Amino acid sequence: MLICRPVDPDSVRVRFAPSPTGFLHIGGARTALFNWLFARHTGGKFVLRIEDTDKARNSEEATAAIYNGLRWLELDWDEGPQKGGDFGPYFQSERDAIYERHLQKLQAGGFIFEDAGALRFRSPREHVVVEDIVCGKIDFDLTNPGTHPDMTIRRPDGSWIFHFVNVVDDIEMKISHVIRGEDHLSNTPKHIELYRALGAKPPKFAHIPLILNTDGSKMSKRDAGASVATYIEEGYAPEAVRNYLCLLGWSPKDNREKIDTAEVVSMFDLQKINRRNAAFDLNKCFWLNGQYIAQMSLERFTQLSLPFLQRANVPVGVELPVEGRDSVEPSHGAPGSTEPRPTEPAAIAEKYLRAVLAIVKEKIKHFSEVPEWTRYFFTEEFPFDSAAVEKVFARPEAHDRLAALRSDFAATENWDAATIESRLKTLAQSFGCKTGEMVHPARVAVSGRTVGPSLYHMLEVLGKDRVLGRFDRALGQIPKAAMA
Repeated sequence: MLICRPVDPDSVRVRFAPSPTGFLHIGGARTALFNWLFARHTGGKFVLRIEDTDKARNSEEATAAIYNGLRWLELDWDEGPQKGGDFGPYFQSERDAIYERHLQKLQAGGFIFEDAGALRFRSPREHVVVEDIVCGKIDFDLTNPGTHPDMTIRRPDGSWIFHFVNVVDDIEMKISHVIRGEDHLSNTPKHIELYRALGAKPPKFAHIPLILNTDGSKMSKRDAGASVATYIEEGYAPEAVRNYLCLLGWSPKDNREKIDTAEVVSMFDLQKINRRNAAFDLNKCFWLNGQYIAQMSLERFTQLSLPFLQRANVPVGVELPVEGRDSVEPSHGAPGSTEPRPTEPAAIAEKYLRAVLAIVKEKIKHFSEVPEWTRYFFTEEFPFDSAAVEKVFARPEAHDRLAALRSDFAATENWDAATIESRLKTLAQSFGCKTGEMVHPARVAVSGRTVGPSLYHMLEVLGKDRVLGRFDRALGQIPKAAMA
């Protein structure tokens, strides 16, 4: 492994330079992350540059996907589109005059010749040694025109070739370290030839391992988990995906799997990136996501849940994520008897939302599941699952047990989970039945479902009046179900 000198924080400038021709690939996101980590570790700058020279394939949707993906992963760029900076423009399509100037410099040096309308770079025909921080020292023999033909700089239609504009931009933007996928390693000696011909010092290179499927095949756009948009839509926690991407080619010395981003920043070192290709395992990412959700604060859980609730039109009465306020959880002295409505003050609605999310949190594996687990907390117009009605309400004793439970709850003064549990179990004993035979009809009555969070906490959060009202609604349906 190549041993590098300590990095000068004032000189570090790295970039992520995607092409807006499709969705943001997980490999591109990992490249952006490693550049971002190195910039944050060294106190340098992370630049976003959009390489949009392929006019036929570029799209605004793909550009938006890049922005959305990076923002979702919380990889903030210091310079680039929507941020500005001293080295713009940050779209290659707006840098034509810069490329013309550098082309003239190559022409003046005798490096350019025309071939069938295309402009080509005349290779110096030499060995180029790449001292890569990750891959080590590699000697590329570029002396044979058969294996190393003179590369095109500009097509006959006037459009620029990637190799040329990529190098020019890195020179102009004063990029100090080029951190990119190992599939670009074979391009590096060509780029070094261009740097030298333009009289510029090449940056340091670090080619990170490729991401492969578990079977060793190269990960394609069609493979599960290939698009960052998938994680956004399915409701992964950004910090979980970011953590997993860190492990694709890098790991802490103690082989921990769950590690906070701030700690990764403090430890990140290009020399510690693995040389071996990284195996992508979506199941491991899913597991790590579950660990993050289970351990995250209720405040963060609420923040990440709210967009999915709003998108699903669940009437939570809270418009924006709220941070920095005290959370309210059931069974800690909060009565939970007030029914929130969209017209009530936002503070009441927020308090109720947090109480609801607190009791379903342990059930959630993806944030996209939150609406399904919580909708009935926010509306009286929830449906009854037909299978649940048939299984639970069709039992001949269901009506009497639910009616007795309704009467007992109506007389209950202290409406909290512990009291509710005690009274339900006592009533079950008086009926000579198992606790579950009282729990199931009560759960279906208030939620329309057979599965959910702890019944006792659910009833506490819903509040006594709403529970009694829902029992009444269910009792009106039980005879019909029993006769079916």
